Amino acid sequence: MASEATWHPTSRWQQYLQLTKPRVVSLIVFTAVIGMFLAVPGPVPLPPLVFGTLGIALVAGAAAAVNCLVEQKIDAVMTRTRGRPLPQGQLTSLQTLVFSGVIGGVGLAVLYNLVNPLTMWLTLATFVGYAIVYTVVLKPLTPQNIVIGGASGAMPPVLGWAAVTGEVSHDALLLFLIIFAWTPPHFWSLALYRKQDYAKAGVPMLPVTHGDQFTRLSVFLYTLILVAVTLLPFATRMSGWIYLSSALVLGAVYIAYAVRIYVAYTDRLARQAFRYSIVYLAALFSALLVDHYVRF
Repeated sequence: MASEATWHPTSRWQQYLQLTKPRVVSLIVFTAVIGMFLAVPGPVPLPPLVFGTLGIALVAGAAAAVNCLVEQKIDAVMTRTRGRPLPQGQLTSLQTLVFSGVIGGVGLAVLYNLVNPLTMWLTLATFVGYAIVYTVVLKPLTPQNIVIGGASGAMPPVLGWAAVTGEVSHDALLLFLIIFAWTPPHFWSLALYRKQDYAKAGVPMLPVTHGDQFTRLSVFLYTLILVAVTLLPFATRMSGWIYLSSALVLGAVYIAYAVRIYVAYTDRLARQAFRYSIVYLAALFSALLVDHYVRF
């Protein structure tokens, strides 16, 4: 999950807040909370809702701070990220590391003691997957970093589901699969119009290593895969007609963007597709929630 917006914090607390990538974390928390509501037929019990949301948000923020720490030299040469606190010298590496350790540790403790151990261990694995496996290993080494590393970004609804039920069901894995399939076209749309930035920073994103044409085709093909995957909740009777109609309409718009990117690319179009992808995911999960409560 990603957001391209960069703002310039003025106070110390705003600088620490920016390390957590709040716009990204807000989407993570949103999908986690949807996972909680979908896990039960009635109201979600208050303790796992409150403490699960808090713990997941804190650990997600800690992972984002580690990402900023590891990538501070890359961030310094990219237009999109050079205004962050570390490249600007507003915070030190030690301050960032301590901050990440504190909020991450508190988040894990909240999940273990006030939610359940399974959610804590799954959240810790997600942290390691994003902060270490994706950021340190995959991103600088392979253009498939988004595809492989997308597994950690797809975990939030599974975490939410586990927080409420204490287990992971096949329905939770369907939610995981939707975000997993969504991640490549979402990120590659961004990478297309930020290709020069990634090239300058030495990051082997797909447009840099395989060119625009291949990336545009990949966006189109993965969008088709994504739309097909979004039909699975209806096929498995996890959802009903409200969700199906929403998924088809939202998917048709996304496919239209993907087709236009492939046949008549412009940076403006890729930017629009990237922004729509965020709206798409939020609307899709909202439709799942509405459908769930209408049916029950």
